[in-house]
Amino acid sequence: MTSLLPPAASLSADEARRIALRAQGFLGAPDRRAGVRGVLRHLGAVQLDTISVLARSHELIAYARLGAVGRTTVDAAYWTDAHAFEYWSHAACILPMEEWPHFAFRRRAYRDRPHWHHDLPDGAYDAVIKQLSAEGPLTATELGGAKNGGEWWDWSASKVAVERALMYGEVVCTERRGWKRVYDLAERAVPDAVYHDDLDDTECLRRLVRLAGQSLGVGTRADIADYHRLRGEQVEAVIAESGLVPVEVEGWGKPAWADPEALAATPRGRHRTTLLSPFDSLIWDRPRTERLFGFTHRLEAYVPKPKRIHGYFAMPLLAGGRLLGRVDPAREGKTLVARQVSLESRKAVRPMAEALVEAAQWVGCTDVRLERVDAPDLRTALTTELARLT
Repeated sequence: MTSLLPPAASLSADEARRIALRAQGFLGAPDRRAGVRGVLRHLGAVQLDTISVLARSHELIAYARLGAVGRTTVDAAYWTDAHAFEYWSHAACILPMEEWPHFAFRRRAYRDRPHWHHDLPDGAYDAVIKQLSAEGPLTATELGGAKNGGEWWDWSASKVAVERALMYGEVVCTERRGWKRVYDLAERAVPDAVYHDDLDDTECLRRLVRLAGQSLGVGTRADIADYHRLRGEQVEAVIAESGLVPVEVEGWGKPAWADPEALAATPRGRHRTTLLSPFDSLIWDRPRTERLFGFTHRLEAYVPKPKRIHGYFAMPLLAGGRLLGRVDPAREGKTLVARQVSLESRKAVRPMAEALVEAAQWVGCTDVRLERVDAPDLRTALTTELARLT
């Protein structure tokens, strides 16, 4: 078993945290020349989600690392020049186009063992492929409509067909337009250099495990598996040949693996102060977030309002390499509203004020208004800091 390999190094909990921060682009100077595309290549996957509070999550990912990059610039950087595609990774994610071959194992699995909750009329699949061939790229609406008229998953036959083709790899999502997927034939949209399923399942998994380890810096088997939603046994089967090295991390109590390049130099540099999307890959895995930062966080958007603790879309505050609090934001015209602010201690006051003001400016707001502050004794200090910065 690979978990019995001797560790190559022993890391303190603090060293592991700093390695993870550097690997995720939050420690050290950002590569501004590489920009949004560099962030995507570095992370390997940027999760998409329908919720938009300050901005959509994939915009927040770039903002958190690069600062106030224009939102239209962020979106264009992801989708132009056949740079990226959307597929099922950690969830629905934007992925660098060079990773297309690595997901051949998943496309084959969908073809071999399809699980569908929708019936598909005879001829509907072929009709969609024929229409895309003649007219694409197209949205589901342009293919004949996405819905039958009902709620939620009451998809039309053309929507079911094109989603199957997407999962099989015959069709690719090349961009989101008005939040609608834009579909095209993969043979036309994916560059020839990467348009193939030549890699066998083992090689796909080996590469994805290696890439996940690089993006995490250091992680347990569960951490690495969660990054692209692999099964634990899939990771176990290839991790010894992935190029990652076994390490021991103080307090983790589980075997871990690290990117050897992450161990080669001590993480140094400037820490980013920012608000994080709940779908940010630094914190999307709750057990890992608790292990790295001693910080419990979950998205409460789907929790009934009376049962929410921190708010609908509470965004953790990252400052000095720690998670120091969170805020549930909203926008009212030109005002960013901090509906609920939670601070771990007084030292979080100034970073929270800085993060709120920067985020407000990024989305075109001119004011910040506080509503509820969970530590009432810190409300005055936070109000003072906000006034100083604005």
